[in-house]
Amino acid sequence: MSLNDRTTLPRPLEDIAIPPADVRYDARRTVWNAMIDRYPALICLCKTPTDVQRAIAHAAQQGRKVCVRGGGHNIAGTAVADGAVMLDLSGMNRVEVDPAAARVRVGGGATFAEIDAATQVHGLVVPGGVVSSTGVGGLTLGGGIGWLARQRGLSIDSLISAEVVLADGTCLRASESQHPDLFWALRGGGGNFGVVTEFEFRAYPLGPQVSFGPTFFALEDAVSVLSAYAQHAEHLTRDACVWANLTTAPAVPVLAERWHGQKVLILMQFHAAAWDEAQHDLTPLFGGVAPLGSAFARRPYTEAQRFLDDAYAFGARNYWRSHNHLSLSEALITDLVDLAYDLPTPASELLICQLGGAVGDVDADATAFAHRHVPFLSTPGVRWDKAQDDAEMIGWLKNASRRIAAHSVPGAYVNFIAEAGGADAAYQQHLDRLSAIKHQYDPGNMFCVNQNITPAPLSRARAPD
Repeated sequence: MSLNDRTTLPRPLEDIAIPPADVRYDARRTVWNAMIDRYPALICLCKTPTDVQRAIAHAAQQGRKVCVRGGGHNIAGTAVADGAVMLDLSGMNRVEVDPAAARVRVGGGATFAEIDAATQVHGLVVPGGVVSSTGVGGLTLGGGIGWLARQRGLSIDSLISAEVVLADGTCLRASESQHPDLFWALRGGGGNFGVVTEFEFRAYPLGPQVSFGPTFFALEDAVSVLSAYAQHAEHLTRDACVWANLTTAPAVPVLAERWHGQKVLILMQFHAAAWDEAQHDLTPLFGGVAPLGSAFARRPYTEAQRFLDDAYAFGARNYWRSHNHLSLSEALITDLVDLAYDLPTPASELLICQLGGAVGDVDADATAFAHRHVPFLSTPGVRWDKAQDDAEMIGWLKNASRRIAAHSVPGAYVNFIAEAGGADAAYQQHLDRLSAIKHQYDPGNMFCVNQNITPAPLSRARAPD
């Protein structure tokens, strides 16, 4: 579909609809990953569950699929699809905090920056991601990993209930006691089951200050440091979470100018306890190697959550892969460091995300998230500017991914899968049960713009143990 096409504005949606001819259309269809260039048939600016119901009814009448935009951050661009009815939830961004009950109600279109700002006024947090502009909806429905994962678990582990509009227009609330099968599926099954218009989270005391920031090491020392990281990271106190990144050094004051633009290893460190305790816990990760420089410091939690926003800003072309690792073996570390010398652009990276701790406390079958046994994820990613370089960048990443996959176990984090067709890797042992729940709540597969779960009747899906 091109912008020259005209869509007749449906009368029931006149107050919320943006057709392709509207001057706002291009901006609204644009998402974080600049590789995604798709043209929905209609964009609906939904501010209430009723708006969502009206938009879904129109899509059903027209026989169109539905896509949902919260923060628009998903690497695969699942917020937008050609010919679909796109529900833009950015107007549903209210955050209501009940500090006495430590509960937070969040609109389906809010970002974690909006949650953080509202909760930190009361000295509370909801476990989120590592980039504040990320949408609450997409991150949470995929599981939600971030700096608080080892201390408080995934975002879904703090989810108390969700208000959901289904494919047939029904609006209901899912929780442990209401529609528990749907609530189970929402916690890790992605956007396959309906449009979540409100999340209710449990909040926890934290802040306003935490210990956070990067420490830089020369690439020649990366094998030694990563070996120490592999040895000590899993035994860290749960107040700590450290991600490792092989990438290009930015021009920051804590690094001597000669290191700017050089390949380096960065340990991005988060610690929720006091400064002395943080230094004591994290220094062994260095393996006795002297850093090139460090910006690890006491800073407000909200600042820590915004720290990486510029590095992952809207407007670049991105392609990622995701791998699960039961350990960081010597062979994996050697391959990662070897690949780092050839990273194709300054913004490209080989990222290791740390899980474990509270993530593994939850029973593997308690939610649809399939990777609780995994202490590390690796996420190789390329980031570039020009469409003419797409084939080269994606080719480099796929070759790198094949080398890394040799040291991995099956599975991939759904929020880090860059292309469609990742359901088997994302949902693994839970896929059959998810298929049966999908058949119950979305038998026509209206919500298919995601790592899609094919609806299957109970007779074809394995019942849960």
